[in-house]
Amino acid sequence: METEIVACIKDINIKYLESGQVSKVVFPMERGKAHKQQITHLITRFFIISQAPNGDIKYLVQKRSKNKKEYPEYYTDSSSGHVIWEKNLDLKKIQKDALRELEEEFGIPSRALLHTKFYELNDEKDNKEREISYVFFGLVDYNIDLKPDPDELDIKESRFYERYELEKILENEKSIKYPKKIWKELFNTDTDSFFENKLESKISHNKNIALFIGRFQPLHHGHIHILMNILKSYKTVKIGIGSSQLSNTFNDPFTNIERQEFIKAALKKRRVFTKRYHLYDIPDIFNAKRWVDHVTSIVGEFDAIFSNSDWIRELFQNKGLRVEKKIVIFKKKFNASSIRRLITKNNKSWKPLVPKEVVELIEKYDGINRLKSLNTTDSL
Repeated sequence: METEIVACIKDINIKYLESGQVSKVVFPMERGKAHKQQITHLITRFFIISQAPNGDIKYLVQKRSKNKKEYPEYYTDSSSGHVIWEKNLDLKKIQKDALRELEEEFGIPSRALLHTKFYELNDEKDNKEREISYVFFGLVDYNIDLKPDPDELDIKESRFYERYELEKILENEKSIKYPKKIWKELFNTDTDSFFENKLESKISHNKNIALFIGRFQPLHHGHIHILMNILKSYKTVKIGIGSSQLSNTFNDPFTNIERQEFIKAALKKRRVFTKRYHLYDIPDIFNAKRWVDHVTSIVGEFDAIFSNSDWIRELFQNKGLRVEKKIVIFKKKFNASSIRRLITKNNKSWKPLVPKEVVELIEKYDGINRLKSLNTTDSL
């Protein structure tokens, strides 16, 4: 059996998951070692429902096998499992792990999912270990075939349940605490709106004001390409400077004021009038559920948001707000993390990736020496 390498995280860095910064804070460890040393790690949880043509909803509930080491014969979610570590781990890859577990445990292939939605992050602790769960909801066809794995599940009791049946189970049978809470929340969820974004009253069809959020550490030509494309379709763009309170670390070396100056200089060079854009500092609050409301309280009204981040797109879509299509850039090339690494290695190939006027500002702010110093400090 192939050794499973899971995504682990230091407790001090858990808050950064709430702002979508997964790959920067997770590290790999063999699964058995992580459990033995009680190292905090990432998991997925899937909660699956089906809806019959008459509107009746059923809930796919797993009863764990009596042979399971943890929580034997407990009722739980539909499927769950570890997040496998890989380079550049993000929400999309974590969702693939969730889909893989669903297929392994119930035989439901990813193509059978009619809709999949990220719901929330949850910090789960018990007496032995701490797990951070990425929670997804899924919708499948009401007559889908199930093939439960007998090594993982009680194949007789792991099935779709009517609401009244599941309510009895949650009330009278052994069930894991957190999944029990989520099933109860699902009972009160408007599934049509949640899965199909039927929140038309919130969605604007105007093309007056767009929102674009980035950290700009530093601003590069990928950012400029996106901004100039937005301005072809929208009259005004509101530019949110994310993680605005962070600076003087390797991941966030430049201050909010310095990043504002990067943007102003680059747009001035391209003859974008100041009346066509507005800058906003958006500090992290490390709370995914509240983040969209936090952003809108700062930037005010807008008609649509542009983002190439699956994390940001999912959070705004879940609020029923309009999310425009991704504007494609060559991400491996135009990537602020890569640019910072090139700078610390004295590799001058970073300069063509950044607007000349921004290069000049980085040098003016002594950003090159700052990054080298921070790279040494952060690695201690």
